[in-house]
Amino acid sequence: MELRNQKIYDDLIYLYGKEEAEKLYNQLDALINEFKNKFKKDQNNEDHLFSHKDIILITYGNTLIENGEKPLRTLLKFFQNYLKGFINSVHILPFFPYSSDDGFSVVDYLAVNPELGDWEDIQQFQSNNIRLMMDAVINHISSQSDWFQKFLLDDPKYQNYFITVDPTVDLSTVTRPRTLPLITAYQTTSGKKWVWTTFSADQIDLNYKNPDTFLEVVEVILKYVQNGANLIRLDAIAYLWKEIGTNCIHLPQTHAVVQLMRSILDEVDSNVLLITETNVPHDENISYFGDGYNEAHLVYQFPLPPLIAHAILTGSSHQLSNWASELRLPSKSTSYFNFTASHDGIGVRPLTGILPHEEMQLLFDKTLLHGGRISSKANSDGSSSPYELNISYFDLLNNPIDNESIEIQVKRFLVSQAIPLVLAGIPGIYIHSLLGSRNNLKGVEETGINRTINREKLDLKLLDDELKSPTSLRSQVISGYKKLISCRITELAFHPNADQKILDFSPAIFSVLRSTSEGNEIILALQNITNQKQKITIPMNTFGDVKIKELVDVLTQRAFSPHLEITIQMTPYEIIWLKPHN
Repeated sequence: MELRNQKIYDDLIYLYGKEEAEKLYNQLDALINEFKNKFKKDQNNEDHLFSHKDIILITYGNTLIENGEKPLRTLLKFFQNYLKGFINSVHILPFFPYSSDDGFSVVDYLAVNPELGDWEDIQQFQSNNIRLMMDAVINHISSQSDWFQKFLLDDPKYQNYFITVDPTVDLSTVTRPRTLPLITAYQTTSGKKWVWTTFSADQIDLNYKNPDTFLEVVEVILKYVQNGANLIRLDAIAYLWKEIGTNCIHLPQTHAVVQLMRSILDEVDSNVLLITETNVPHDENISYFGDGYNEAHLVYQFPLPPLIAHAILTGSSHQLSNWASELRLPSKSTSYFNFTASHDGIGVRPLTGILPHEEMQLLFDKTLLHGGRISSKANSDGSSSPYELNISYFDLLNNPIDNESIEIQVKRFLVSQAIPLVLAGIPGIYIHSLLGSRNNLKGVEETGINRTINREKLDLKLLDDELKSPTSLRSQVISGYKKLISCRITELAFHPNADQKILDFSPAIFSVLRSTSEGNEIILALQNITNQKQKITIPMNTFGDVKIKELVDVLTQRAFSPHLEITIQMTPYEIIWLKPHN
């Protein structure tokens, strides 16, 4: 048989054996050609995959509500009114019909939830030059989905789409992200069957040992690209392949599936980026870069949110700086997705091997003190351990019952948000961080779900009123945020792949030197993470051998005259981004 992509063929043989691979390869090849002919986009190169202008807003399709209007249209209106010229991309969290988990239990992969809008509303973002990240929630599907309902009716096509398990089999080695049961009993027309449910009884894991399942999922992803996806987020991808007797996480077969997804997207449209969501310890997380060219373009930087919080709550960037100084990217085709908050809680598993237990305990204590919750996961020995902190990021750093001024609370919060903007990678900004939202305790009481604490829905008219008031918390946060963003997106030194060096001037000042590979654009980003004034002395050779006329803070245009060294006084939580002028 004629092969146009040996890598795809080899990966299919690895997963399914030669006989099945030949059949599947021909089906995939036809599918690739079908979609490739629809796009005919210019093929990209690794130097242009990312830009210093790339910033991604993370939001649910219905976070913002206005009476009489579909939420997706409300979101686009908000984006155009407040974020145009600042943020160029949006991750709309699963916008499909769903049965639970705020969208992550998808009933129909190829439909837009009519309560939010339709595909035309989704495509309007791209029509307005807003790049789109879409979720591929492909580890599992809703129990209410057509696929699973046909499985329950013993439809022959769908019998192998799901994983059935003998309930007496020992599954104790399986890594558990939750405390819920791993398998769930369902009544089918031929009797009771136990099916694999990693996350909940309503989220039925798909069986990728079945090539038909894989092929149908690939077609779903290509249809997302057809409908405007610039980035595809592989949700919970680490658990994709199951082998009884193993831990069923990060298996070689899972990596092979990710590599197939990358190869297929590269064939269809190499401008589309693949991002993996694996809320696990750092070394496991970055394994999804593969060799730097064959798996994810981007991985979530999961240790970053708790490490930034730890630095600010302790007044020391020691742990954050030690971790960040070891960060490396395997190629120009890869980068990090830097964030502090998302629709989920703040994961603590990624801190394994980074923070000692007593340091992690400080985060647990502060979360509870500041009105948050702590969610746990089940361990193989039957015990449970903390999995994530459920709290708004603003309130993790600021105790809601303290009498501090809004101004100092906003400064403390904004310094935490500046750090993802200056580190190598693409920043992701959760809408509730952009808006300075506080704990949604009423929502938690109503749903009984910890994660509701940072998923509040906001009335757009009331939000507009708050944002128009310069003294309001929300107005101060978004205006401060936009000032930081406006400087970041004009500086080439903040390119996601620009060189990065963490400097150890003082644990009170998180300091990072960014520079283009040619060395002609340099920024020294200084963040005072304490509530005290700090004095910092910077040797001029920090900037290399170039002759410097003056140093300018790009945020305030304040100028500093160079000598052999310069001394700067920083106010509490001050942010200074120094750029040499020749």
